Amino acid sequence: MAQFSARAEEVRNLLNAVHNLLIPFISSADAIPEAPRKNFSSENGANANVDLTRPTTSLINYQSPEELQKLLQLDFPSTGQGQEGLIEILRHILRYSVNTWHQGFLDKLYASTNAPGVAAELVLAALNTNVHVYQVSPALTLIEKHTAKQLALLFGLDGPHSGGISVQGGSASNTTSIVIARNVLYPKTKVEGNGNYRFVIFTSDHGHYSIEKAAQMLGLGSSSVWPVPIDRQGRMIVSELEKLIEKAKSEGRTPFYVNATAGTTVLGSFDPFNEVAAVCRKHNLWFHIDASWGGSFIFSASQRKKLIGAEKANSIAINPHKMLGVPVTCSFLLGADLRQFHHANTLPAGYLFHGSNNPDSGQSNGDSQPVDSPEVWDLADLTLQCGRRADSLKLFLSWTYYGSDGYERRIDEAVDVATHLATLLENHPDFILVSENKPPCLQVCFYYAPGKRLVYDNDDAVSKNIDVLAAKNSRVTEEVTRAIVSKGFMVDYAPPSGGDLESRAKGKFFRCVVNISTEKRTVESLIHAIEDVGPAVIERLKKVSPV
Repeated sequence: MAQFSARAEEVRNLLNAVHNLLIPFISSADAIPEAPRKNFSSENGANANVDLTRPTTSLINYQSPEELQKLLQLDFPSTGQGQEGLIEILRHILRYSVNTWHQGFLDKLYASTNAPGVAAELVLAALNTNVHVYQVSPALTLIEKHTAKQLALLFGLDGPHSGGISVQGGSASNTTSIVIARNVLYPKTKVEGNGNYRFVIFTSDHGHYSIEKAAQMLGLGSSSVWPVPIDRQGRMIVSELEKLIEKAKSEGRTPFYVNATAGTTVLGSFDPFNEVAAVCRKHNLWFHIDASWGGSFIFSASQRKKLIGAEKANSIAINPHKMLGVPVTCSFLLGADLRQFHHANTLPAGYLFHGSNNPDSGQSNGDSQPVDSPEVWDLADLTLQCGRRADSLKLFLSWTYYGSDGYERRIDEAVDVATHLATLLENHPDFILVSENKPPCLQVCFYYAPGKRLVYDNDDAVSKNIDVLAAKNSRVTEEVTRAIVSKGFMVDYAPPSGGDLESRAKGKFFRCVVNISTEKRTVESLIHAIEDVGPAVIERLKKVSPV
């Protein structure tokens, strides 16, 4: 065990050893998985000449769970293995982990972090402090309040009490907003619980599943979450929302909360916030926007028009760790009036909260800040958490490093890449574009369909077994997705959302997520990779499952 006087040197030695592992790991991801072609044209798609025989392994060395258990041989020794043992296990972790720095990682609504992100994580680990009370985290408390306030101002939440708090993730942000809404609109529930209320939450049919999870956690139950129908672009139909609110009231239920989405998980759609706000105002409902993904468009002058009306929300969730390249996790819940956050969440805890610096009038809870205080410095008094990591530092340092202009440029470039991919797919003879062109956000959805026809034809879907057709077409997407991993690409897939027979019969489609580091040649190479593996996949599947 290191003596206290030697701790700094111990850290130096270990960080140097880890540095020697991490830099080659990151560097290995810098090579773009290209598939050079003769006569390839971005305007008219790709021809049939491709050479993708060289597999890319720097993205992932995939092993099954059973295989990986044998390779890692995880165990805790009775005698510490010191730096040598730690570095050895880190070698294995890096060897068998997905390298999200890789250009071909287009799988989820996040990607790698960046240089300021790594630096921020190192600082947070070294400080190892808790942003629950100001006393132990003075500088980080001010950074969180400042960063959240500036985010709120970007969205137009510019009232004297606007601001926000950092939360563990988008799901936690959404859950916290529901608690705040219930406790503010129906104050007795904070002490007495849901009682005889039959609360109803409304969310887009494409809304994130965390809303239903929150309803389960809060004792409301899944049945309290009513999905609102969407239009062909995946946006909430506001007239249907109002019908559902009236229906809930007629059944003796208590509607209290509407969740709209900025950048839905699959199609990236933005709900019509102005119209939703008007309905919420009319019926006295809490208006929340889950902007975990698409909220980062607020940094772009050309894209923020998609967020018009967000300034009318009571609360907004945004995850900088998704689009902005900030390390996971970094999420904020922003509010038009943080006094509501405080009223809903404050509790007496004399062993933690030691009184107010503003002992003016207002209800006080033991040693907690007065409920009507203009400032709350002990941030845990605003949240559902006690222990709180200073995740806001990660956005603060990245924002400082790149500046608002830098983030705007990166977002605009990513939008251009997503549009480029959509255009290539739309003009290509072997793909069917599902997304709009231009895509509303950074994900592009499509089918691999040689000759613009799905492998398992559904022209006469009504007279065929829809579930069988869907399963067969889905299998094509799934198998191609797995096959392109060896080419250096990871993308995801999703089922169609349409309830009509034709949509259901098409089965699952690809969902490719562009990020702020993705280059145009990367998405061009993705198309080549699918073209290369697709024919063999189809041939194999037709042998076991004829058309």
